[in-house]
Amino acid sequence: MRRVLGSSLMGSIIEYYDFILYATAASLIFDKVFFSNLSPAVALFASFGTLAVGYVARPLGGIIFGHFGDRIGRKKMLVLSMLMMGGATVAIGLLPTTAAIGIAAPVILVTLRFIQGISVGGEWGGATLMALEHAPANKRGFAAAFANAGGPAGGLLATFVVSGVSAATGDQFLVWGWRIPFILSAVLILIGMLIRLKVAESPVFKALEAKAAERQKGRKAPLGQVLRRFPRVVIVTLVASLGFYTMQGILTTWGVSVAVAEGVDRSAVLNIKGVAAVFTVVVCFAAARMSDRFGRRAVLTVGGIAGILWAFPALQLMHNGTAWGFALAVIVGNGVIQGILAGPIGAYISEQFPAEVRYTGASLAYQGSSTLGAGFTPMIATALVAAGSGGYALVGAFWIAVLAVGLVAVRMSREGAELKQKQHA
Repeated sequence: MRRVLGSSLMGSIIEYYDFILYATAASLIFDKVFFSNLSPAVALFASFGTLAVGYVARPLGGIIFGHFGDRIGRKKMLVLSMLMMGGATVAIGLLPTTAAIGIAAPVILVTLRFIQGISVGGEWGGATLMALEHAPANKRGFAAAFANAGGPAGGLLATFVVSGVSAATGDQFLVWGWRIPFILSAVLILIGMLIRLKVAESPVFKALEAKAAERQKGRKAPLGQVLRRFPRVVIVTLVASLGFYTMQGILTTWGVSVAVAEGVDRSAVLNIKGVAAVFTVVVCFAAARMSDRFGRRAVLTVGGIAGILWAFPALQLMHNGTAWGFALAVIVGNGVIQGILAGPIGAYISEQFPAEVRYTGASLAYQGSSTLGAGFTPMIATALVAAGSGGYALVGAFWIAVLAVGLVAVRMSREGAELKQKQHA
């Protein structure tokens, strides 16, 4: 079990290091490297547009990997997703700039970002299910949290690597230094593959495979079953997860560009973002433990209410032009509140689907929320600020509305323990 949980955590850390590294670069680097021919505001919007491409691809990755994960096994898909992610990330680090090869540079960048999105779309479902399906029923929330904790932990690693490289390369960071964190992904992928290949297939999947062999026929296409039998579950769990990703998009992507524009030192912003990720990991595991004791819905409700109350204070702090203001906004919002939401979310979504379509159903819901939440939020926030003549009131209203709708969805769904009794999986 320790090997399974370690593999789930390490694999997610590496995948999300690559994925969130791109988000950091989109906030601070790519507008100046790949869109330098545009005005600063338009260049930043275009950079966030390439970021969104990865999130758009995530549901597609969830469908593709979910289909084969439910048909031929969780483990095989996890190995493939890691190889795809590593290849795309290293290629971004080697990509010539627009000044060197013209418009081909942003086109190739978007293509590689799309591949990243497909990969991480398949990673979350597989890593979550490998942990959850190996765990006893009363510890499923805690086990599933290992995959979710890989997100902030990977973000922490990406942030500190970018910060360290930025400090080491100084004025050369925007010239060539930014490439180093992307190329380093090759080493991380090698380590991750060595760990992941030693983990056994999920026992739940093995049981399903044995039953299918006894019936001498294959299982039906998972996506068709999910859309036909569980459309309401997909929609409810997707909406329930939106608040988590909307806060992430505002605080750790859009918020980074805001803080730097307000005059906060770039290295300080990155270091603060990294410290917040430490809080997220710690709170994530604590919240997962609480969800095993008090229920997923109760913990998600507490997180959702806290997120609503923190919206306007966080936005005001991010705009005050000080490092301490940004730190307080992000540590409370991203570190504590998002940690509360992240802890139970993997088990909450997965337990809504039966084992035979769990990879597909859970991936479709979770990755759909990532696309709508984190993928488009930085662009939406940028547009709302422009529409509000530079103010952030519309961003706050948007933030609160998304979390409020998510709270309603959480309360509409059933508790995982009730579902497990009916599904026996």
